Amino acid sequence: MRCLCLETMREAAFIERNKAKWERLDALLAGRHDLPSEEAADLYIALSDDLSYARTFYPDSRLPAYLNDLLSRLHHRIYRNKRTPRGRFRTFWAQEVPMAMAATRQQLLLSFGLFTIAMLIGAVSARYDPTFVRLILGDAYVDMTLENIHRNEPMAVYGGHGQGGMFLGITVNNIRVALLCFAAGIAAGFGTALLLLYNGIMVGAFQYFFHEHGVLRESLLTIWVHGTLEISAIIVAGAAGFALGKGQLFPGTYRRIDSFRYWARVGLKVVIGLVPVFITAGFLESFVTRHALDLPPYVAITIIGASLAFVIHYFIILPHHAAARSGPIARSA
Repeated sequence: MRCLCLETMREAAFIERNKAKWERLDALLAGRHDLPSEEAADLYIALSDDLSYARTFYPDSRLPAYLNDLLSRLHHRIYRNKRTPRGRFRTFWAQEVPMAMAATRQQLLLSFGLFTIAMLIGAVSARYDPTFVRLILGDAYVDMTLENIHRNEPMAVYGGHGQGGMFLGITVNNIRVALLCFAAGIAAGFGTALLLLYNGIMVGAFQYFFHEHGVLRESLLTIWVHGTLEISAIIVAGAAGFALGKGQLFPGTYRRIDSFRYWARVGLKVVIGLVPVFITAGFLESFVTRHALDLPPYVAITIIGASLAFVIHYFIILPHHAAARSGPIARSA
């Protein structure tokens, strides 16, 4: 009798925890509004997990039948509204990537905070340790840059290579770094944290090095023409890596493997969504950055401002609206 009462209490707690999600989904399925494909897929996974759980622990209850009916209706809605491949390409960047960013907004804040702290560490270390910049950037790069500064060409490094080859090499390398930052999250997020720390310290030391030699203004108007998109994308990739780590460390009510698969899929969408950003950053670095100091300052400032506005809109504002539209039914593993 005691075990039966305990089981009933657990079932009641399970229902209470998920009731709002089920009722909202029931209401959405009863209406005529289409569900976004990404949201519908996430709901299908979450509802399948709930049904499996109910069938395992409460097989004699009416709950499995209710959830099975709900899942069948959702399945019908998904395949009735299945989009064509052409529409899928458009909705991936318009809907799926913002939804993935909405799911990783806490990880994005963590990634941004860690990178900012790392930049401060790099700048402070460069100020109080004269050998730190050489340790981080290498003797060859520091000596070359010092020579360029003495020739009054502090940013000459960006004009020393062919534009086409430079564009391809930079873009491929940036995508590789983003994938590595994401994949490193498999080590419970610690690998991602180390990569963010290293890159942040390098940026901080790099900028202080130019400040120390009186060319900070020139470096800001040059490096951040492409760096605004490039650095922002690395921080976003860090969020994807932390999401992967979250799937391992905090599975919630789901099996650890299911949680890991879900967050791996979310993180991979974020990283794929960064590819156009890296292509644009590579183009700017190869074809625009080298001429930045020859142009009026307002041109560089406009490019930097437009890049920052895009990053804030696409990776913060748009996901916020996507999360608000999805409501409490959005899965949180």
